[in-house]
Amino acid sequence: MADVESLGGSATTGRNGERSGRGRTTIADGVVATIAGIAIRETDGVHSVGRGASKAIGAVAGRVGGSSGGGRGVKVEVGESQTAVDVDIEVEYGIPIHELADRIRAQVTDAVETMTGLEVVEININVFDVHVPGDDSDDEESGGRTSARVQ
Repeated sequence: MADVESLGGSATTGRNGERSGRGRTTIADGVVATIAGIAIRETDGVHSVGRGASKAIGAVAGRVGGSSGGGRGVKVEVGESQTAVDVDIEVEYGIPIHELADRIRAQVTDAVETMTGLEVVEININVFDVHVPGDDSDDEESGGRTSARVQ
């Protein structure tokens, strides 16, 4: 968790428990993960964030009104004034992955630093799959039934 202090109308990051005359704001790790997750999902070329269970839970949470699954699939470490982000993503086929990674890093850095005042020192991106359009499971389209080879 990070402590952010208010000093004369501007926010600066707290250090070693120092307090200003206006009080302290604590930012939970989950808040930073949610901000980063939303920034990643809004990046063109990202098909999905997270693997396995976190990916499935995020997809369901995205369909349920009022759910905030923005941080699913995103891990963060938050210190007093800095944060690091780790994320697993599936990319759209045809997108240059190195350029996508640069855009993700820029968007996450901008969103997290703007909203929290924390310095983003590292964003590790693990591309675990490529989504090919039209390659979604045919079982989903046929209601889970496969056609017989022989009638």
